[in-house]
Amino acid sequence: MCGIAGVACLAGSDSPSRATLAAMANQLIHRGPDGEGTYLDERVGLAHRRLSIIDLESGDQPIHNEDKSVWVVFNGEIFNFIELRASLVNRGHKFYTRSDTEVIVHLYEEHGEDFVDHLNGQFAIALWDNKRRKLILTRDRAGILPLYYQQQSARLLFASEIKSILAASRTAPRLNLEALDQLMTFWAPLSPATVFEGIREISPGEIMVVTDGQIKKRSYWSWSFPEHGEYRGGNTQDLAGELRDLLIDATRIRLRSDVPVGAYLSGGLDSSILVSLIKRHGNVPLRTFSLSFDDDALDESRFQKELVEYLQADHSQVKCRHEDIADRLEQAIWHTEAPVLRTAPVPMNMLSQHVHQQGYKVVLTGEGADEVFGGYDIFKENKVRRFWAKYPDSLLRPMLLKRLYPYLDDSLGRADAYLKRFFGVALATPDLPSFSHMPRWASTAQSKNFISPEVRDSLSDKAIEKLEKSLPDAFGRWHPFNQAQYLEAKTLMAGYLLCSQGDRMLMSNSVEGRFPFLDHRVIEFANSLHPNVKMKVLNEKHLLKVAMREYVPQSILKRHKQPYRAPDIPAFFSDRRHPYVESLLAADTLKSYGYFDSKKVRLLLKKIKNGQAIGHRDNVSFVAILSTQIWHHHFIENFHKNFSGVH
Repeated sequence: MCGIAGVACLAGSDSPSRATLAAMANQLIHRGPDGEGTYLDERVGLAHRRLSIIDLESGDQPIHNEDKSVWVVFNGEIFNFIELRASLVNRGHKFYTRSDTEVIVHLYEEHGEDFVDHLNGQFAIALWDNKRRKLILTRDRAGILPLYYQQQSARLLFASEIKSILAASRTAPRLNLEALDQLMTFWAPLSPATVFEGIREISPGEIMVVTDGQIKKRSYWSWSFPEHGEYRGGNTQDLAGELRDLLIDATRIRLRSDVPVGAYLSGGLDSSILVSLIKRHGNVPLRTFSLSFDDDALDESRFQKELVEYLQADHSQVKCRHEDIADRLEQAIWHTEAPVLRTAPVPMNMLSQHVHQQGYKVVLTGEGADEVFGGYDIFKENKVRRFWAKYPDSLLRPMLLKRLYPYLDDSLGRADAYLKRFFGVALATPDLPSFSHMPRWASTAQSKNFISPEVRDSLSDKAIEKLEKSLPDAFGRWHPFNQAQYLEAKTLMAGYLLCSQGDRMLMSNSVEGRFPFLDHRVIEFANSLHPNVKMKVLNEKHLLKVAMREYVPQSILKRHKQPYRAPDIPAFFSDRRHPYVESLLAADTLKSYGYFDSKKVRLLLKKIKNGQAIGHRDNVSFVAILSTQIWHHHFIENFHKNFSGVH
């Protein structure tokens, strides 16, 4: 992967300058330390920072077509480029590189704006058609790669990261309060919003076309499901075989590289399947990397060790300690460019740093399998809660939730009370589009109790209402299981997991992540299945387990899912002092920034120091407050210090 940036003159503005492009590109060096390139004319400027992975010798960007009328800068990988190139050569196109990037310009010559339909990959693309004076910005289907833009009077700025846009901005940004409200509900703003007022993203599966100063956007792909029971037919074994073949090919083409490729191994089902696929079908050395924690409740080392021994992988791990979380959170927020609700991005930043230090630029990960095959507990919760909602006074039906969380404290009926309080949210309204996610969102939204009165007055507090208005017309005709999948993919996965925990933590250390489970062919296949094939009773990812049961040990197939988590509050209140935490949470600083009620934050800190803040809501609230303060400190208070580019 790489970093791209650019400027387009919409109407009446001066031509883009090389100095502006350089300032924007300089903010992306971590994404592309291996080289840089620019294209510049009187209307458009394109900049590129390169992380060399394919065609190391001649793949520098921008890339052009035969007569240099079409130019492209591109962040990502086109995994089916070998097949596309062969077809294009047969149609008479002439190539001057071996890179996957060059396929894009020739596909555009053949298919116009529909070129994107032919790509199997993860990408953010800026393409300039000089003859037609047309700029195209587009992003991959799942939203793996980021692409942001801002219209500043008569010019359009765009880049892989918001820092790059800020380097070409004259004034400090402002916090988008509506986006903050959404983030403190869904974990991320609703696309296309960002927490920066006036800066938006190209949404997953979207293409934007700029011609004659006019901007038009359309979706070329989205998650969809059968509406009237028109699910894919076939018995379980046949479907499992079809899925297995898809996953083999999705993994195989993601191993295409001119540099060594490794894989993340968590010890869970998805990463275990992935590394097993690489071992059997990859024809490459199996090199794996993992995280461990000094907190036994979070650590999965024994499962990692079991699979490493089973597959005889060349493996190494990095241990995350509590003090690492506090020491590295500021750096993580600089790269996420947004507040976060948990500290989970920090260990992922440490892991990618370890990968980089080991000399690797590319890793495959198991991200996406839970969204595609319904693996999260939220899908099981949804099923149980709908069963419970039919008889809300039942004492037995909510007890099914205990099967999901056997570790809850059952003394004095505490587990029963907790389950009913947490999962009973919206129980009387199971027809709500957001029913599946209401317990999570209601719990997360408790962090908004700490918002200052002044900011509270500016919040619409209508995040869920806005989300529901944006849902596709067919949503109400989908199975409830598929509705939950759509919500998960469109909010948490694209907005947070693939961004704050994924791309940003990987590319902060110049490492590219690849995601076989998010191959659009795999998603479309899984979406065509009846939910009972994906979840059998309360057995998640049923078909995936059937398809891969010969690939991984039974102990991995049968283990209870352990969600990835990192230490939150305890990491910041050990024997060591963390001056930045004290400074940013001081009453004067809180009042100066204005987002949070200093008295309520003081009470939370007192509760923490007394050892009474141990619940999910306290952890989320603390991290939300601290990370928002960090975000303001770096991007607003120190804007002129950090972004002194040429405007």
